Amino acid sequence: MSAPDSGRVARPAILTVDDDGSVSRAVARDLRRKYGEGYRIVRAESGPQALEALREIKLRGEQVAVLLADYRMPQMSGIEFLEQAMDLFPLARRVLLTAYADTEAAIQAINVVDLDHYLLKPWDPPEEKLYPVLDALLEAWTATDRQPPREIRVIGHRWSARSYEVRDFLARNSVPFRWYLAEEPEAERLLAAAGADPAVLPVVITADGETMVRPGDALLAEKAGLATTPATDFYDLVVVGGGPAGLGAAVYGGSEGLRTVLVERRATGGQAGTSSRIENYLGFPDGVSGEQLTERARRQAQKFHVEMLTTRDVVGLEQRGGARVVRFEDGTEIAGHTVILATGVAYRLLEAPGLGALSGRGVYYGAATTEGPSCRSQDVYIVGGANSAGQAAMYFSRYATRVVMLVRGRSLDSSMSRYLIDQIDQVPNIEVRTCTEIVDGAGEEHLESLTLRNNATGATETVPASWLFVFIGAVPRTDWLDGCLARDRRGFVLAGPDLVANGARPAGWSLERDPYHLETSVPGVFVAGDVRAESVKRVASAVGEGAMAVSLVHRYLEKP
Repeated sequence: MSAPDSGRVARPAILTVDDDGSVSRAVARDLRRKYGEGYRIVRAESGPQALEALREIKLRGEQVAVLLADYRMPQMSGIEFLEQAMDLFPLARRVLLTAYADTEAAIQAINVVDLDHYLLKPWDPPEEKLYPVLDALLEAWTATDRQPPREIRVIGHRWSARSYEVRDFLARNSVPFRWYLAEEPEAERLLAAAGADPAVLPVVITADGETMVRPGDALLAEKAGLATTPATDFYDLVVVGGGPAGLGAAVYGGSEGLRTVLVERRATGGQAGTSSRIENYLGFPDGVSGEQLTERARRQAQKFHVEMLTTRDVVGLEQRGGARVVRFEDGTEIAGHTVILATGVAYRLLEAPGLGALSGRGVYYGAATTEGPSCRSQDVYIVGGANSAGQAAMYFSRYATRVVMLVRGRSLDSSMSRYLIDQIDQVPNIEVRTCTEIVDGAGEEHLESLTLRNNATGATETVPASWLFVFIGAVPRTDWLDGCLARDRRGFVLAGPDLVANGARPAGWSLERDPYHLETSVPGVFVAGDVRAESVKRVASAVGEGAMAVSLVHRYLEKP
């Protein structure tokens, strides 16, 4: 595989570090054999030596494409080296070399460094075990925009709900930005230069110097370069929702030649996109963050010419002859031969008194990973006992002094994957309180305290708290489908066999056949993922349903 820009004088580097000289030489030899023409192979035999080499490369203004580090090294482990190397070359792909005996420890340490891969030693033959991995990583690195980011600057208050929403929106849409607290000297300088009122925040300053005061998501998306307006008014397939099911449908629709548009109300990835580490998704033995998975899926969809719209809230769906029409909140609409609904679910709101007014000001629904560094050396409370809550606990444990999981049930066994329970057991600053729920919360400008009740004993206690992250239950976003599609009593969309009761087809069904497996009560409208009644709430099943829905779309288009 050649370098992305092989005409340059300075070739990008692949650096390998291993304290065993023979292993280090063998890795470098194999790398030169395959990649020596397009990349400069740099070899080191200790972490400090490798860091010094990286600093020299940085000073020369050159690039590093891949870092390969041995897990066991004296002075500095491979994990410790990669942590420091990330500060110098954050876009370099990271690989850990491990012996078989170290595999479990290496996997547990993956949350510390956002690894791309780990390789077992020995890797012979390299044609099977080394080169395919490096080829994929180099391809991904080549596709990354390595120009200095033209950052958006956001100035706001730590406990401002809208400030949080702006940061979360930009982060989840992979828009580079820099955050400034209003009281920082640099923030004061920026506000003065922009002529903005420090009392009216947040203020967003674009890379071109344009100032926006409390911008809405649509304006923010437009100025950040995100697509918000459809290129045409008719498509083969309209996908509503950009979570795993919607992205899966978009990728398969685009790859099979359907003119496809994906419509998302906030940011692609859905709830899964906020997960710090998904470790039971097929094909990622090291685990993968929701952000990584979402970004790869987004790139894949764009590769197949899928149009992707953000900040478009869908409020209506109707049939007009052979067309299926999707109506937006602003009154505009698009139409298609078929529609796939993949709107996912929202976390249920806590009903404890005192918390409603504190949303975005210490109380957050979902992982809110942008808040991680702000929680440093403080206590974090997490409500929920499913995988999303466990993944959040692992993430925040990297920053917080203590993470307290509040679980209504008697244990995590019935709601959380075993691998995650085992990981949580190994983290000393995560505390799991079972049979516990929040009955009250208080705070003026932000959350200040929580009142907890032990449901087994009835005892209550009030604890100081500034950070609460909630992961309780699933509420489908389907109110806008009232009178349009058949739903169950909880609002989840019915499809396929669930629509055919005692051999009778759904009311208003106009075709002679029964609905296809993922087809709703409106012919040509399909559903996939968490919003479907009785679906399996897992990322893999959502992606699978998205792909399956596209195969049924083809069947419908061939013979409605």
